[in-house]
Amino acid sequence: MTVPHQAGPPENRRHMIVRRWLTAAVIVLLIGIPAGYLVISAEQSRDSGRDKEAESSVTGLQDSWPSKMKRNVFEVPVPAQSQDVAYFETSNWKSSRLYVEFTTSGAGLDVFLREIGTTRAQLSLGKVTISHRDATTVGWDFPDDHDWSATTHRLPDPRPVRDITVDLSDPAAPHVYVVSTAAP
Repeated sequence: MTVPHQAGPPENRRHMIVRRWLTAAVIVLLIGIPAGYLVISAEQSRDSGRDKEAESSVTGLQDSWPSKMKRNVFEVPVPAQSQDVAYFETSNWKSSRLYVEFTTSGAGLDVFLREIGTTRAQLSLGKVTISHRDATTVGWDFPDDHDWSATTHRLPDPRPVRDITVDLSDPAAPHVYVVSTAAP
């Protein structure tokens, strides 16, 4: 039996070294880059999980702005110049709620109400629309000696229902309380 003979001249040492380096480079590119990507993705996923865990373990209002995604999902457009912004989110199998409070200007209140789809004329004077249960969840208190105005804004499902209560004791700096309830 004869062994087939390799065609062409034998490979010289320089050609062999170049071929091995190219092979090594291809292996590094095909294995190293995806492996590096997996390591980076795993670390980002772990960090994201830690962030979500920390947020989920909060048991009251957080003194910060809700994410833009939360504001969009729950349809709570906090005006840009607002101060003392705080929020809290709850979820269960029946519904999800976003509790938001902020202080704004008179013009900011008008912008907020317009973006919600209502106006000051829709606010009922002397009324609080946020339930005692919802207020207790986040530690809100609505004492009788404040100038309250409120409305409940309903739109067709699956859009959220927003209970809005505004403290107009200082008309130049109204304090807004919102509970937006979304059903899955």
